[in-house]
Amino acid sequence: MAGKRDRKHVLVVGASRGLGLGLTKEFLRRGYHVTATVRAAISGAGLDEYYEQLTLDTLDINSPNLTEAFLARMKGQFFDAVVLNAGIYGPQGKNLSEVTTQEVSHVMMTNAINPVRLAERLAPMLRPETGVLAFISSALASLELNADDATPLYCASKAALNRLSRAFAATHDYLTIVNLHPGWVRTDMGGPDAPLDVETSARGIADVLEQRAGSGGHEFLDYRGKIIPW
Repeated sequence: MAGKRDRKHVLVVGASRGLGLGLTKEFLRRGYHVTATVRAAISGAGLDEYYEQLTLDTLDINSPNLTEAFLARMKGQFFDAVVLNAGIYGPQGKNLSEVTTQEVSHVMMTNAINPVRLAERLAPMLRPETGVLAFISSALASLELNADDATPLYCASKAALNRLSRAFAATHDYLTIVNLHPGWVRTDMGGPDAPLDVETSARGIADVLEQRAGSGGHEFLDYRGKIIPW
């Protein structure tokens, strides 16, 4: 096990449950120091044994005040990997004529706008030569693969994330950036019928991030490292 000063440092935004919590555990098992953000205190998550490697912090990416306070606490930190995982599915069982303006705004701000805004602020904290920044996206964002999906608002928000992250990458071409499809995962969002467990997805994502770290460019990949068309 690496000593504290030798450990790589990863930031996982959106680690309260599901994939974010799974990624936190996977990086802890790999010996990283993990800074994991949650919106509220969590317990019973199986993290107690990693107390020397783990920093839990509070962040809601939709709250400007909480975001500014979080960034102030992160001042002076440097990360080998940043994973922006916060996201929501949004209203279900509604077509576009039924969703409210507030619901549309909440989905788009959470899934597309605020992750990229936060990336802008975190970019100076990422080690440019050896680091990697990841946006958790979805294959449902692919216009080529999903022309007729039944969840258009969620798909549109992830497509918007991909488009905005492309613009972000163009102005941060010194960084390694990946948009990641985690697979259809059994989480609160993915549902009980999803074929993939959290551990498998998290392990694959961690492998992809370690393989891509410091290599440059911007790609859209799944948890196995397979290229997904934009």
